[in-house]
Amino acid sequence: MGINDEDIARVRSTADLVALIGEHTEIKRSGRSWMARCPLHGERTPSLSVSPEKGVYYCFGCQRSGDAITFVQEIDNLDFVGAVESLAGRYGIQLRYTSRDEGATRARKRTLLDAVGKAVTFYHDRLLTGSDAGEARGYLRSRGYDGAIVRQYQIGWAPDDWDQLAKRLKLSADDLRDSGLGFVNKAGRQQDAFRGRVMFPISDERGDPVGFGGRILPGHEGSKYKNTTTEASVYDKSRVLYGLHTHREGIVKAGEAIICEGYTDVIGYASAGITRAVATCGTALTEEHVKLLKRFSADRLILSFDADAAGLAAAERVYAWEKEYELDIRVAALPPGVDPDDLAREDPAALDRAVEEAVPFLRFRLGRVLDAGDLSTVEGRARTAEHALEVVAEHPDPLVRDQYVVEIADRCRLEVVRLRELMTGERRSLARRPVEQSDVPSVGRLTAEDEAIRLVIHRPDEVLGLLAPALFGDPLRREAFTALTHDDGVIAAADRVGDEAASLLRRLAVESSDVETDDVLAGLARGTADWVLRDLQRSARIAAADTDRQGYAAAIAWLKTQTEHLAERSTREAAIVQLLPWLTEHAEGRAG
Repeated sequence: MGINDEDIARVRSTADLVALIGEHTEIKRSGRSWMARCPLHGERTPSLSVSPEKGVYYCFGCQRSGDAITFVQEIDNLDFVGAVESLAGRYGIQLRYTSRDEGATRARKRTLLDAVGKAVTFYHDRLLTGSDAGEARGYLRSRGYDGAIVRQYQIGWAPDDWDQLAKRLKLSADDLRDSGLGFVNKAGRQQDAFRGRVMFPISDERGDPVGFGGRILPGHEGSKYKNTTTEASVYDKSRVLYGLHTHREGIVKAGEAIICEGYTDVIGYASAGITRAVATCGTALTEEHVKLLKRFSADRLILSFDADAAGLAAAERVYAWEKEYELDIRVAALPPGVDPDDLAREDPAALDRAVEEAVPFLRFRLGRVLDAGDLSTVEGRARTAEHALEVVAEHPDPLVRDQYVVEIADRCRLEVVRLRELMTGERRSLARRPVEQSDVPSVGRLTAEDEAIRLVIHRPDEVLGLLAPALFGDPLRREAFTALTHDDGVIAAADRVGDEAASLLRRLAVESSDVETDDVLAGLARGTADWVLRDLQRSARIAAADTDRQGYAAAIAWLKTQTEHLAERSTREAAIVQLLPWLTEHAEGRAG
């Protein structure tokens, strides 16, 4: 249900962010800000910075950020409306709602979630007490699942019948379908979605059951696993991970998540004392999964799939996730042909070693190519090296690539210089982004673009009239800067942008800026001038007319001169005043 914007703003301005956070952790003043040990992830030293003036917080450990409403959402596992309502109740603020339709939507979602929760209870009780569940209980005992495990994970049994759950829940046809629990068959009768299966409830990160994975018993007909249909309104397999809510504390504490294929693998890890495993629910790992795990402070992801599944994962996505979310993605060193559930029962220590000895994703992929190659002949070593270079060329870091090239040369008994030449050709064949984050020049520990945004937040009068979105080559920074040009504060700006840009804005808001304005503007101008210069040089090379080439040459000479003036204190201010408008005009013209 929608809440009146004025009431939301009143809640934000009334809430005491320092007091709210202080209820969950010790918080102390540090200059104009406050510092605390982040209660959203486990840590020993304070990394959560709070700015009462701006009304925002940012954790330099887990990268969570937000305002008072966001904090209540995180700490109490509430949605936005629930968090606003909680704060309004605390501070005695009467809320006004804007849409009955939205209220009906929220109420319906709650109805569907309640239905799934009742189904969990029905299936679980049936497993524990049903006379028809004897074979299922025997199967679980054979897998080493005692009563404690069955109860902890609420494992259940769906009777091999047509409509026992539907009769018990008495849902409307629409609710039965949209909850994913059943459907109306061709005869017009309600029918259960799951029959004759051991049931593993799947919960979202808040602990609300949203779906099921059902396993057929050995020796019975049917697909091994069946998941809740993707047509269910409350279940989205690309955004949910089995075991996340149960194992969230272990993930936060270790800063690591182990990602499996199956529900039994997750339970197997837990039975071996490793309580930080989750499973994708019948789908490949998605960016939404990665973002979800990052919210729970998982800085390392260990893929615990079988060799083929891990080896065939899209390498480009993995490397992009590693860079964008500052992750270390590895592959567990499992023995060939053994899944985690089996290893947990047979040799728990070996399972623990497999996690501890997990190898980087690229090393895993390269190892498979080299191990499969024929290194006994000259031709075989050449083919193997070519295939290995194709794998290594996908990695974006040249230092990482070069170290693996040396390894390929050693294994294949080839000259490393020749392989480096071939690697250059492989890299040329890969598409590159027009603006790489590494192209953005840095000032201190932040990029020049970061420093410019921080000045806009804390000292807008000094810089806003000189800056334009076109000066920000990185799309994320450009998005963040553009949101600030509305001049209604960092909280409102963060509400207008995506999650990453919002996190950047909040991080910069909790840090005051003591960098000289001219230093920041000069750094920003240098960064923009670099790629504008390359653009002019490229245009000059392909220009057909002599007059055009002469015009480009004059512009290039002027730009180089002004860029050199940025390095001198005596000429810096004048160069900034001339360069920034000129660069803005050129950048906007190219975009147009």
